[in-house]
Amino acid sequence: MLNFAFFATNILLGLGLAMDAFSVSLADGLAEPHMPRLKRLSVAGTFAAFQGVMPLLGWVCVHFVMEWFSGLHRLIPWISLALLSLIGGKMLVDGLKRDCGEGKPCRRRVAFATVLLQGVATSIDALSVGFTIAEYTFLPALVAALLITAVTFPVCLLGLYLGAHFGTRFSHRAEVFGGILLILIGLEIFITGLFF
Repeated sequence: MLNFAFFATNILLGLGLAMDAFSVSLADGLAEPHMPRLKRLSVAGTFAAFQGVMPLLGWVCVHFVMEWFSGLHRLIPWISLALLSLIGGKMLVDGLKRDCGEGKPCRRRVAFATVLLQGVATSIDALSVGFTIAEYTFLPALVAALLITAVTFPVCLLGLYLGAHFGTRFSHRAEVFGGILLILIGLEIFITGLFF
């Protein structure tokens, strides 16, 4: 089972799942353009961990608590929309209120509690990936989750880097853009979850 097709499929799956986390990383980089390197690594690592753990949890749900998971599956778009709208709305309001003064860059810190909520919001739809890997035994499911984690990490680092690059150019407006971006990501997850 651990052949070329398995690795290629799960790497591509990881890239697909990482897109929401990439967008949120971009927003975080916009919001905190001078984020220290260690913090960038921890933010990307948090998103990567959630993206890898959620499909594995989905696999466990399929194998052990299927009835409970089928009820939860309907709530996933609502949970993502609520979390990302809440975080994005706060960033938007803070960015509009903040007056940094002429020539002074706005400095904001993305709290780790916020990163955890973002990690949940962007990866909760990955629970349903447990259905696609349901035929795997535990070892291939674990390898698939590790591949998803390994793909998500550099994708999120790239998002943080790009966000920081543009965030330093746009100063306090970057926080407003980041908030709008998070709300739009929440809406995209919501619409996709309900209709596709």
